Amino acid sequence: MFRPQWLSLLLLTIPVTLMASPDPEENEVKVLRELTPVDTSSPNVKQCLGFAMDEYNKESQDEYIFQVLDIQQAQLQVTHHLEYLIDVDIARSNCKKSYSNNKRCTIQEDSKLQKTATCSFLVGALPWNGKFTMMDKECEDA
Repeated sequence: MFRPQWLSLLLLTIPVTLMASPDPEENEVKVLRELTPVDTSSPNVKQCLGFAMDEYNKESQDEYIFQVLDIQQAQLQVTHHLEYLIDVDIARSNCKKSYSNNKRCTIQEDSKLQKTATCSFLVGALPWNGKFTMMDKECEDA
């Protein structure tokens, strides 16, 4: 009774095995267009940055939400999806993470609680499908 299930599983894995090349260079993602500067106010950059900040705040151990102070630059690379490299300055806000609505948050003014960082986010995007992935993130306290 289990035999047909195992056979089906085996038949499903064979094409995947055959598609993966033993040559690592053939499995690399091909760059169709190298990194080029893009307008930091473009809708795609804003979407990717919103996603990146949501991810940053989820992963951060800080009890406060961080917000963007300034977008230094944004670059786009085209592979099998769009890859946005966004460099930003961020700062701790006056809203704790427990608040669900951060629309009214402002940058922390209490000198004891102020904290800023400079981050580079690499976001993979298929914005027309609403799909975003954090490919890389590097932040340093300022």
